[in-house]
Amino acid sequence: MEAAAEGTTTIDPRLAARAEKRDLLTLGIEEEYLLVDAVEPRGVETVEAVLDEVPDEIRASVQHEYVRSQIEVASPPQLELLGLYEAMTTLRTGLADAAERAGSRLLAVGCGPAAGPNTRLVDKPRYHQMRERFGDLSPGQGLCGTHVHVSIPDPETGVRVLNHLRPWLPVLQAAAANSPLSGGRDTGYASWRSMMWERWPTVGPTPYLQSHDHYLTLIADLEASGAMLDEGMLYWYARLSANYPTVEIRMGDVTPTLDDGMLLAALARGLVSTALNEVRDGIDAPDVPHTLLRAAHWRAAKDGLEGLGLDIASRELRPAWRLLRQLIDYVRPELERHGDAELVTVLSDRLRDGGTGAARQRALLAKGVPVAGVVDWLARTTRGETVSDENLS
Repeated sequence: MEAAAEGTTTIDPRLAARAEKRDLLTLGIEEEYLLVDAVEPRGVETVEAVLDEVPDEIRASVQHEYVRSQIEVASPPQLELLGLYEAMTTLRTGLADAAERAGSRLLAVGCGPAAGPNTRLVDKPRYHQMRERFGDLSPGQGLCGTHVHVSIPDPETGVRVLNHLRPWLPVLQAAAANSPLSGGRDTGYASWRSMMWERWPTVGPTPYLQSHDHYLTLIADLEASGAMLDEGMLYWYARLSANYPTVEIRMGDVTPTLDDGMLLAALARGLVSTALNEVRDGIDAPDVPHTLLRAAHWRAAKDGLEGLGLDIASRELRPAWRLLRQLIDYVRPELERHGDAELVTVLSDRLRDGGTGAARQRALLAKGVPVAGVVDWLARTTRGETVSDENLS
């Protein structure tokens, strides 16, 4: 569960100066992972043991999450996509090694695929306060997502950027879909985590915002209503970071491979950069009805990229892959300006050929691989291994 993400680490002033000089945007990623038993595919409460095994060089980037079978990493901010890939490779590999030394395995998956008991909260006052107020809204072994941070010049501009992002976020959600299984069965959704996550009162599309003052007023109203403890529980699909000068895009499952994660990060930066151009040009964002956005996000959770998606502009269902291509075309000038266009082409082709994490898990099941084998595939894929179906049991 995304309980109170603390954001990426502090931006190096030298990096910020380079970005400003070139008029480019920095970005970073937070990923949440599930910890499962080394033998059985169920989640296990080993987070403290794993943290004890984390090497010093990555320790500052690793932290607890809501329950004891989860753990989270946050990359340092980066200007180059290759730098982000290298940083996340180091974090994933180092954390996977630490998990194995602690008798567990690291899974990049949206929710627990296999049956198993609910795991307990991490022993933090905040988490106990959340449980006392909101009850059992997050049972199971944990809900794990990806959050992408992209730099913005100031909060007032940031809220206008949020308005421009709203129509496109269901497409990113579909591309990230990686949780079709829960409790050992296929849920019928490409992203079951999305459906479980939406039970929290502040989860959903970002409302259309009039100004930064409007944004702050909504936060105050939500706190006064009791729907959240503080700004850290503002779980809109895109928000301003409470700690850093970034927009945080946070609607997607954690992806099984870093290739998929880098594609999402590049598209997120392309979207924010394109939105900044439109804000500077005085172009107003379309005020898409909230109910229509909720429908589009539901469709993304249901089908992922392998089915249909809702075209916000035409109000019609279209192949979800076509909507992803429209998104790439829309942000292509900013992908090219940031040096990401060629890699996005490669990664999107790779995603089209292999399918989303949800599609790959279902393909394994269709070949007769048991749920335990799917978990084995997830664990090995998370640490960057190339896995043959024949090696899964």
